[in-house]
Amino acid sequence: MKYAYLGPAGTFTEAALLQVPGAGDCERIAASSVNSALEMVRLGQADAAMVPIENSVEGGVSATLDAIAAGESLQIVAEVLVPISFVLAVREGITSLEQIREISTHGHAWAQCRHWAETNIPAASFTPASSTASGALGLLDPETHHDAAICSPLVAKEKNLKVLVREVEDHAGAVTRFILVTRPGAIPAPSGVDKSTLILPLSEDRPGALMEFLEQFTARAVNLSRIESRPTGAGLGHYFFSVDVEGHIAEERVSAALAGLHRLCPELRFLGSYPAAQGTRPFIDTHNSDSAFVESRAWVKSLKSRL
Repeated sequence: MKYAYLGPAGTFTEAALLQVPGAGDCERIAASSVNSALEMVRLGQADAAMVPIENSVEGGVSATLDAIAAGESLQIVAEVLVPISFVLAVREGITSLEQIREISTHGHAWAQCRHWAETNIPAASFTPASSTASGALGLLDPETHHDAAICSPLVAKEKNLKVLVREVEDHAGAVTRFILVTRPGAIPAPSGVDKSTLILPLSEDRPGALMEFLEQFTARAVNLSRIESRPTGAGLGHYFFSVDVEGHIAEERVSAALAGLHRLCPELRFLGSYPAAQGTRPFIDTHNSDSAFVESRAWVKSLKSRL
């Protein structure tokens, strides 16, 4: 197996990948961006890619939501949760916060540490980096200008960087959700605690369009754990929805909801059903059980036999 991930080495994404059984013994390819990691999978240069999709503080990762919604279809086969804590690493010679003039890190990391930085280093400016690890590695490059970086404890330890302050995140206990993406293939078997992800293009901007989508889930007691709108790029008012639902396509209520959505939106993209990293087995009313769906179809079929 070859795994791509948002690099460089030492990112939280690599930490997520290392939670996948066997990944530590396989070839791991650091990609410069989420899009390039997913393109490696599409082109067959990697068997799977690990990318971030959601953070408990900052919300959805727009780069992933957009990249997986466009281009050749891909499939999510697993998800991983990683607790997030940041350190402030500095160049050699920096001994106090007052000496820091410029901080570099990834935009999502900055959003999770902005309040701490503005409170403790108000004079420092922020320079975006392609990842937390790349910002940290810049401290070893004399050509870069920043004198501090917000990064993971892992990369600071691996690169022997000087850590001035630990736990600089604004919200203790933050978690980032990562997804393992492959080319379309076999769907993981139901585990009993599963999640399915969909892309729903809003082909027509009109009153009630979103409600029609939601009604397909409500009528079958399928709970949404996440729904986010993203612009398609075609102009104002053109959006698609990225949706996570509780349940597996093998369940009658979920497959019935998907069938209803397909009638409304034939362009919908099914991104997979896979075991949820956390959660409890949902309570399902008797009339939404698999057996109830099977019996109701059999009843309708018996009526049609009399035509």
